[in-house]
Amino acid sequence: MKNEIILYSIEGFVAMILLIKSIMVIPERQSWVIQRLGKYNRICSPGLKLKIPFIESIASKENLKIQQLDVNVETKTLDDVFVDLKISVQYRIIRTKVYEAFYELEDPHGQVASYIFDEVRAEVPKLKLDDVFSKKEDIAIAVRDNISEQMEQYGYKIVKTLITDITPDEMVKVSMNRINAAMRDKEAAVQEAEAEKITIVKRAEAEADSKRLSGEGIAQQRLEIVRGFKESVEDFQKALQDVDPQEIMQFVLMTQYFDTLTAIGSNSTNNTIMVPHTPGGMKDFQQQIIDGTIIGKKMTEDKK
Repeated sequence: MKNEIILYSIEGFVAMILLIKSIMVIPERQSWVIQRLGKYNRICSPGLKLKIPFIESIASKENLKIQQLDVNVETKTLDDVFVDLKISVQYRIIRTKVYEAFYELEDPHGQVASYIFDEVRAEVPKLKLDDVFSKKEDIAIAVRDNISEQMEQYGYKIVKTLITDITPDEMVKVSMNRINAAMRDKEAAVQEAEAEKITIVKRAEAEADSKRLSGEGIAQQRLEIVRGFKESVEDFQKALQDVDPQEIMQFVLMTQYFDTLTAIGSNSTNNTIMVPHTPGGMKDFQQQIIDGTIIGKKMTEDKK
């Protein structure tokens, strides 16, 4: 009786072990490859599945999620500059091609990297260094399109290819920075020169306007002075009928002369110089004006 109990216990334990070994709980986004005695048998999808213990085995647990592979590629550009490119490839196993993904490729990561190396070194040498930076999206698309067809026959779909970093040689980077700095200095010099040009033009326009307005003011002032002289002479002639107009003019000029001297003396910052500077010189000054007027009038009549 005791031996039977022990036998039943052993049988129950073995049955439990066999049951545990036969149960498979496959997570979502995974596919398991099942082999029977070393030979491919089937692909199991997510959920609760059963297998024959010790006869069937799990050969692989294939992840169907999008995975990323980072590859560093050193290559040369069209202008003979060596650059390091960091390529990030996002890929996943095609659900209907799990068999090919497991049995066709021994080292999927290494073989995907090899394809990337080949394609990048075929695309980048067609471009100059500046174009590599500006057209990195085009390079990434070309690499993806070129390797997608080859990888799909092995059960892998290339979702996206990204160029995350471009690193030229350190000396080239220094040279590029110098070129950029020189271009910015040139642009700054052009802008400064343009600003100075605008300043000079505006200053010249302001000076021209100032001189024009000053000339108009002087002309207006002279007209008023002449008008005042005329009115003064007429008033003197009306008041004194027997006075010679020339004597009246001398008197008016003398009055103006003394008024000017008074104005000069009352202003310490005035830099006006009166020539001649003696009252006796006023007659000579008047005569010069009269002679000049007569000569100018005569020349005008001769031209007519």
